Amino acid sequence: MSKKTSKQKKQKQKQKSVTAQLLKGKLEVTRSGMGYVVIDNGSGDVLVRPGDFMNALNGDVVRVKVVRENGRTGKKEGKITEVISRRQTEFIGYIQLSTNFAFFVPDTDKPMPDLFIPLTSLNGAKNKDRVVARLVKWEKEDKKPVGEVVSVMQPEDENDAAMKELLAQAGFPLFFPEDVLEEAERLPDVLDSEEIKKRKDCREIRTFTIDPVDAKDFDDAISIRKLANGIYEIGVHIADVSYYVHPETELDEEAYKRATSVYLPDRVNPMLPERISNELCSLRPHEDKFTFSAIFQMNAKGEIKQYWLGRTVIHSDHRFTYEDVQEIIETKEGKFAEDILLLNDFAQKMRKKRFSKGAINFSSQEVRFKLDEKGKPVGIVVKESKEAHQLIEEFMLLANRTVAENISKIQINKKQIPFPYRVHDQPDAERLAPFMEFAKKYGHKFDLSSPESIAASFNQMLADAKGKPEQHVLEQLGIRTMAKAVYTTENIGHYGLAFEFYCHFTSPIRRYPDVLVHRVLETVLQGKPMIDKKMEEKCKHSSDRERAAMECERAGNKYKQVEYMRDYLGESFEGVVSGVASFGFWVETVEHKCEGLVSLIGLSDYDDFRLVESDYSLVGRRSGRTFRMGDKVTIRVVAANLEKRQLDYEWVMEGKSEKSKVKSEKETGKRKKK
Repeated sequence: MSKKTSKQKKQKQKQKSVTAQLLKGKLEVTRSGMGYVVIDNGSGDVLVRPGDFMNALNGDVVRVKVVRENGRTGKKEGKITEVISRRQTEFIGYIQLSTNFAFFVPDTDKPMPDLFIPLTSLNGAKNKDRVVARLVKWEKEDKKPVGEVVSVMQPEDENDAAMKELLAQAGFPLFFPEDVLEEAERLPDVLDSEEIKKRKDCREIRTFTIDPVDAKDFDDAISIRKLANGIYEIGVHIADVSYYVHPETELDEEAYKRATSVYLPDRVNPMLPERISNELCSLRPHEDKFTFSAIFQMNAKGEIKQYWLGRTVIHSDHRFTYEDVQEIIETKEGKFAEDILLLNDFAQKMRKKRFSKGAINFSSQEVRFKLDEKGKPVGIVVKESKEAHQLIEEFMLLANRTVAENISKIQINKKQIPFPYRVHDQPDAERLAPFMEFAKKYGHKFDLSSPESIAASFNQMLADAKGKPEQHVLEQLGIRTMAKAVYTTENIGHYGLAFEFYCHFTSPIRRYPDVLVHRVLETVLQGKPMIDKKMEEKCKHSSDRERAAMECERAGNKYKQVEYMRDYLGESFEGVVSGVASFGFWVETVEHKCEGLVSLIGLSDYDDFRLVESDYSLVGRRSGRTFRMGDKVTIRVVAANLEKRQLDYEWVMEGKSEKSKVKSEKETGKRKKK
C-alpha cells in the first residue's frame, strides 16, 4: 500500500469520527432562518440549516450531529437529532379557522411552523382571535406540531397581551398544567401534629414579617427575644417549601423548569402555584407555619456568639410594610418599636462591618409604576433603599452566609458535597481599565495591588461621588465592569459582598436554588449528606433562567416607560446622558428615569459626531461639542414605539426656542390631569 493511499484512508477515518460526533447545546435561530447550536462546553457553534432543525424551535436544548467540519477554520455544520428540552411551549398569535380544523399562526420574528389545532381544542376561540396556544405534541414523524388554545385574549387589553408575550418569549409558562395544580390542591391545610413534634417550636417568640406594601408571598420572618446575660436570640425564619415540594413530583419539575418568579410592573409570574406561594408557605400573620430557620445568639455589640440551623414552626404576630418600619425607625414609636430599633441597630453594625471588610457599596435606583385599573402607568416613583430595607437585607445576608459556611465544612472522601453556592468573581482587569481612565477624569484613583484594594477604591469613589452629578453614571459604569453573580458548585466566594461563603437560602417561594439549599441542608443535619451529581447542571439552568427573568423584567419596565412617555410627545425634559454608541447617545430623564435614544441622524445638521470609546463620549468634528456619559442635557420626546419598546428623543439646544423650556413637575401634572 502506498503512503498516499494510507494517508487518504486516515483522512477518511478522521472524517467518519467527525460525522459521528454528537454534541449538546442550545439552538439559536436568526431572523433569516439559519440556526446555530451553541455548545455547552464552549467548543464552538454548529451551523444548522433550516431543513435540518427536525422538530426543534429557537431556544430549545438539542443534540446535534456534526456532519461537516472545516479543518482549517474549525467551523462545524450539523443536523439536529433530538430535542432534549423545550425553552418555550406557550405562544401568542392568531387563529385561522377552516371547516374541519384550525391553525395557530404565532407572532414571532423567528421562523417557526404554525400549530395544527383540532376543533375540540379551540377553547372558544373564533377565526382571527388573538390567543395563547400551547404546543402539546410534535414527534419526529409528525408533519405539523399539534397545539391547543389555552386562553383567548381580549382585543382591548393591549397591556395584558404585551406582558404575556414578554413572558412567553422568555420561555416562562403563562399557566400551570392541570396535574401541577391538582397536586398543589391535594396538599393539607392543617399542619401535621407529628411533624410539629419533630421541630423546634418558636410559636411563643415574638415574630413578624417586613415586606413591600403589595407583597402576597412572605418568604421570611424575624423573631427576637432577650435571653440571660444581655444575650439576644434572633431568628431568621424562611418558608419551608421543601416540606411541601418533593423531588420528582409534578410540582417540583414545574418549579425547576421555571426556576424563578418573574416580577413585571403589573403582575408576578410565580415559580409555584398560588396555593403554595400565597397560602400554604406564605408566612401570613396569625397563622402557624412550617419554616427552616437560622437562629443566632448575639450580644449587645451585635457579635454572634453561637447559631443553630434547623426546621421550626412559627407564628407571625404582625405583618409590617417597609414604610411602617421606616416610620418606627425615624420616630422611635410604634408597634414592637423597641425590638425593631434593636434589630436596626444590629443591622447597621453588621452593614458597617461588611463594608469595612471590602463589600462594595453600590446603590442602584429602581422605579415603580403607579398603574390604573387597566394597567396603564399614571406615575413613576423612584424606590429608595432605606434603613428598613437594610434591616431585612443584613439579616438575610447573615443567614445565607451562615448556611453556606456550614455546608462547606462537610466533606465525603475528602471532597466537598455538591451545593449551589452563589458566587461573584473578581473584576476583570481588561474591563476595569477603561472605567478607571474615565473615573480619573473626575479625580478618582484606583489601587490595583489586590482585589481588596480594588474594592476599597470603588467604595472611596462612591463615597466621594455621592450627591455629585457624576454619581449615577459612575455607579452604572462600575456595575457594568463587574462580573455577573451566578450559581455553581465551585465556590470562589462572593467578591461584591466580600463573603468567602455565600448561597441563597432565604427565598424558596420565588427561587429554585433556595429549595435545593434547603434539601441539602436537611440531609446534612440528618447526618446523611445528599450527593446530587446533577447539581452543577441545576445551577447552570437556574443561572440561565435568572438571566432570562431579569431581561424580561427589564423589557416590562421599558414597555411601561414608553407607554407613559407617549403622553408627553413634543415636550422637553432635563436628562442625563446614560450611554453612548457610534449611532447616538441614550438619555435618562431626571424626573421619570425613562431612557431614550438621541440618534446621530438628528444631530447631523449641527455637526458630524464620532465615538471616543475610552472617554465614553461623542465628539463633534467641527464644533468640538461633547456628549459624555453623565452630562446633563435637555431633550424633546419625538417618538414612543410600544411594539419595539423604544423611545426616541432629540437634543434641544439651550435657549434655542421657547419650546425647549423644560416642563416643571407641576406643569406636567396639570397636563396629565387634562
